[in-house]
Amino acid sequence: MEWISDPSAGAWLRERLDAGHETMHGVVPRGYAAYARVLHPAVARALPDRAVPTAEELVRMPEAEHQALVARFVDEPVTWAQTAAAFGTVLHPLAQWQRIVRTPADGDWGVRIAPDGREFSAPIEGELDPDLLAAVAEHLADHTQTPDAGVAALWEGRGGLLGFVGMSPSRAFLTFSDDPNHQAMLDRSTKDPFNNVFRKPTWQEGILSREISEGPRLQLTDRAHVLFSVAPSAFADPDWILHVPWRDHVAEEHGFLPSAQSPSMLWPEDRSWVLVSEVDFDSTIVAGSSALIDAICADERLEALPIPEGAALTWDADTVNR
Repeated sequence: MEWISDPSAGAWLRERLDAGHETMHGVVPRGYAAYARVLHPAVARALPDRAVPTAEELVRMPEAEHQALVARFVDEPVTWAQTAAAFGTVLHPLAQWQRIVRTPADGDWGVRIAPDGREFSAPIEGELDPDLLAAVAEHLADHTQTPDAGVAALWEGRGGLLGFVGMSPSRAFLTFSDDPNHQAMLDRSTKDPFNNVFRKPTWQEGILSREISEGPRLQLTDRAHVLFSVAPSAFADPDWILHVPWRDHVAEEHGFLPSAQSPSMLWPEDRSWVLVSEVDFDSTIVAGSSALIDAICADERLEALPIPEGAALTWDADTVNR
């Protein structure tokens, strides 16, 4: 896997994307036979003998009771279908999370408590779990003539991915310290305008090298991407995060588990399909042949639904669960 310094490798996508975001085609290319929406899993939190308390209830609890309760929380991944069943709503191809969990107009859709007492946290946006990407990639590799040649595009805005010239580190955890005085000093240093008068911006390291960080980008609609040559078939291995050049080694040195963002876009050299994990989407879209979409939607490891070309995935697109 190597950095592609010439962003024209993805220029073909521009003619297939819409200028606006009225439909998914602001980020998902048109012109494919079929499309699938792979729903990112949510998380349900439960207690064995009572409903999960609201944030306001937790704040009012005595500290000892609060800590004892938190220690008994059980979290588990849940599908959108399971969530819809808990809230008495309907899962359908254009369902939107805030409608599934019956969010009031002025409510927080990120965390909702269902009638059965479980607390549901919204799916992660813009990322496909490594194991789920591996499951999808098995099908992708089977439906291209070039499974060992393709392109992965990473959105430039992911925290810590790129270095830059500035005052503060590109990754916040680099400032962590057990010494509260040290942390307070760092906070003052970066926030004090008088102090900053005498400081010069310096290069702040990111995950990727300075050459890549300052290199050209593929500009698509209102997103810019860094490109890498990849074998799409490599992502069928659940351990793909250990082998990509955008793996965050510095985070691991600070005690974090191995991590690497999933591609924002992925396509093979023959362009027979495209995978899109848009940063603001809680689902990943795959565009390709009808056979590919049928295979993905039939895979029991995935919660995937076919969607039509021209589908809208905006927050108000769910007309079933209004």
